Amino acid sequence: MKPSTVVLATLVAFGLAASAPAQSYTEPRSGVAFPAEKDGMTLLGAGLRVKKIVFSFKAYAVGFYVANEALAGPLASHAGEPVSDEVRKTLATGDFPKELVLHFLRDLSQDKIQGAMREALEGADPAALDQFVSYFPRVQKGQQCVLRWGAGGTLESTMAGEAKPPIGNRALTERLFGLYVGPHPLQDDFKPDMVARAQEVLKAS
Repeated sequence: MKPSTVVLATLVAFGLAASAPAQSYTEPRSGVAFPAEKDGMTLLGAGLRVKKIVFSFKAYAVGFYVANEALAGPLASHAGEPVSDEVRKTLATGDFPKELVLHFLRDLSQDKIQGAMREALEGADPAALDQFVSYFPRVQKGQQCVLRWGAGGTLESTMAGEAKPPIGNRALTERLFGLYVGPHPLQDDFKPDMVARAQEVLKAS
């Protein structure tokens, strides 16, 4: 093969690689890689939940996915814009498929994980909150919990691969998603981190 042909082939290959969509996104502080796309959804960002009791520890990495139909639909008008609090409210409360994927970074006792969830969701409907909190057993490092927004705001939960009964309480579901992607999240750094890919994704949708 002529040198010029080799150079051309290399440039073409490089161009294809550069234009190919990312296959995964790594949450930088935990090193956890989340698929960029899965099940008709696209990852908008990921963050690290740090819990402080006596000392700080990394509890879990969390990825936020939104249905492609929503990116091309109700969210399309925000393409190219910075992610405002108005957009964050739409992400937290809009009635379209989305999910949070929690990847646990250490073993946590049942009391510890349930207590943390109950504290974070304080003020939610007691019966719905009790049901949701009961879904968390002792968790082990590497396990995942998937929390989905179903039709009408129904909360669908899968813990370590086991599907739990759905909870038909939209207020609870809104509050839960708001902890991560709303205007006033559980941690300040969730605000930029959970939508780190949003502008890029919306522009491409």
